[in-house]
Amino acid sequence: MAEQLRLICASAALTDAGKGVRFELQHLGQMVPAFVIRYRGRVYAYLNRCAHIPVEMDWQEGEFFDISGLYLLCSTHGAMYLPETGQCMGGRCAGKGLVTLAVQEHDGYVYLIEEANHV
Repeated sequence: MAEQLRLICASAALTDAGKGVRFELQHLGQMVPAFVIRYRGRVYAYLNRCAHIPVEMDWQEGEFFDISGLYLLCSTHGAMYLPETGQCMGGRCAGKGLVTLAVQEHDGYVYLIEEANHV
Protein backbone atom coordinates (compact mmCIF):
# COMPACT_ATOMS: atom_id res chain seq x y z
CA MET A 1 0.00 0.00 0.00
CA ALA A 2 1.49 3.35 -1.02
CA GLU A 3 1.65 6.22 1.40
CA GLN A 4 -0.71 9.09 0.77
CA LEU A 5 0.31 12.65 1.41
CA ARG A 6 -2.23 15.13 2.68
CA LEU A 7 -1.42 18.83 2.54
CA ILE A 8 -1.39 20.48 5.97
CA CYS A 9 0.04 23.94 5.27
CA ALA A 10 2.64 25.98 3.45
CA SER A 11 6.12 25.75 5.00
CA ALA A 12 6.11 29.53 5.47
CA ALA A 13 3.18 29.19 7.92
CA LEU A 14 5.55 27.63 10.48
CA THR A 15 8.25 29.68 12.17
CA ASP A 16 10.84 28.11 14.43
CA ALA A 17 9.37 27.68 17.96
CA GLY A 18 6.45 29.82 16.82
CA LYS A 19 2.78 29.30 16.26
CA GLY A 20 1.68 25.85 15.11
CA VAL A 21 -0.97 24.91 12.58
CA ARG A 22 -3.97 22.88 13.70
CA PHE A 23 -5.67 20.25 11.52
CA GLU A 24 -7.88 17.19 11.97
CA LEU A 25 -7.35 13.58 10.99
CA GLN A 26 -8.99 10.20 11.31
CA HIS A 27 -7.48 8.29 14.26
CA LEU A 28 -8.89 5.08 15.72
CA GLY A 29 -12.19 5.63 13.92
CA GLN A 30 -12.71 9.22 15.06
CA MET A 31 -11.89 12.68 13.75
CA VAL A 32 -9.38 14.16 16.21
CA PRO A 33 -7.46 17.44 16.44
CA ALA A 34 -3.75 17.50 15.68
CA PHE A 35 -1.04 20.10 15.10
CA VAL A 36 2.24 20.66 13.33
CA ILE A 37 5.10 22.88 14.57
CA ARG A 38 8.61 23.80 13.47
CA TYR A 39 11.49 23.38 15.91
CA ARG A 40 15.17 23.85 15.10
CA GLY A 41 14.36 23.89 11.40
CA ARG A 42 12.35 20.64 11.27
CA VAL A 43 8.63 19.99 11.30
CA TYR A 44 6.92 17.74 13.85
CA ALA A 45 3.27 16.76 14.26
CA TYR A 46 1.27 15.38 17.18
CA LEU A 47 -2.28 14.67 18.20
CA ASN A 48 -3.55 17.76 20.00
CA ARG A 49 -4.16 16.11 23.34
CA CYS A 50 -2.24 16.11 26.58
CA ALA A 51 -0.94 12.72 27.73
CA HIS A 52 -2.30 13.38 31.26
CA ILE A 53 -5.95 13.91 30.30
CA PRO A 54 -6.91 14.11 26.62
CA VAL A 55 -7.61 17.86 26.42
CA GLU A 56 -6.38 20.12 23.64
CA MET A 57 -3.06 21.69 24.55
CA ASP A 58 -2.95 25.13 22.92
CA TRP A 59 -3.91 28.08 25.13
CA GLN A 60 -4.88 30.09 22.05
CA GLU A 61 -5.26 28.57 18.61
CA GLY A 62 -1.84 27.37 17.46
CA GLU A 63 0.01 28.47 20.62
CA PHE A 64 1.79 25.31 21.81
CA PHE A 65 5.24 26.51 22.92
CA ASP A 66 6.05 27.79 26.40
CA ILE A 67 7.45 31.30 26.76
CA SER A 68 11.05 30.06 26.35
CA GLY A 69 10.26 28.34 23.03
CA LEU A 70 11.94 25.16 24.29
CA TYR A 71 8.93 23.02 25.26
CA LEU A 72 5.41 22.25 24.14
CA LEU A 73 3.11 23.12 27.03
CA CYS A 74 -0.36 21.89 27.98
CA SER A 75 -2.30 25.04 28.83
CA THR A 76 -4.64 23.14 31.18
CA HIS A 77 -2.19 21.10 33.27
CA GLY A 78 1.22 22.62 32.63
CA ALA A 79 2.69 19.36 31.34
CA MET A 80 5.84 19.99 29.27
CA TYR A 81 6.95 18.00 26.23
CA LEU A 82 10.05 18.01 24.02
CA PRO A 83 9.10 19.48 20.63
CA GLU A 84 11.27 17.02 18.67
CA THR A 85 9.95 13.81 20.27
CA GLY A 86 6.81 14.59 22.28
CA GLN A 87 8.47 13.04 25.35
CA CYS A 88 7.14 14.24 28.73
CA MET A 89 9.66 16.42 30.54
CA GLY A 90 7.62 17.58 33.51
CA GLY A 91 4.20 18.17 34.94
CA ARG A 92 1.28 15.80 35.24
CA CYS A 93 2.06 13.72 32.13
CA ALA A 94 3.79 11.16 34.38
CA GLY A 95 6.29 10.07 31.74
CA LYS A 96 3.70 9.59 28.99
CA GLY A 97 4.41 11.32 25.71
CA LEU A 98 2.40 12.89 22.94
CA VAL A 99 1.15 10.74 20.05
CA THR A 100 3.45 11.47 17.10
CA LEU A 101 2.30 11.73 13.51
CA ALA A 102 4.38 11.20 10.39
CA VAL A 103 4.94 14.36 8.34
CA GLN A 104 7.28 15.50 5.64
CA GLU A 105 8.19 18.83 4.15
CA HIS A 106 9.11 19.43 0.54
CA ASP A 107 8.62 21.97 -2.25
CA GLY A 108 7.46 24.62 0.23
CA TYR A 109 4.67 22.57 1.85
CA VAL A 110 4.13 20.34 4.88
CA TYR A 111 2.29 17.05 4.38
CA LEU A 112 0.78 14.43 6.66
CA ILE A 113 1.79 10.88 5.69
CA GLU A 114 -1.57 9.24 6.07
CA GLU A 115 -0.76 5.53 5.79
CA ALA A 116 1.75 5.79 8.65
CA ASN A 117 -0.89 7.41 10.87
CA HIS A 118 -3.63 4.78 10.56
CA VAL A 119 -3.62 2.73 13.72
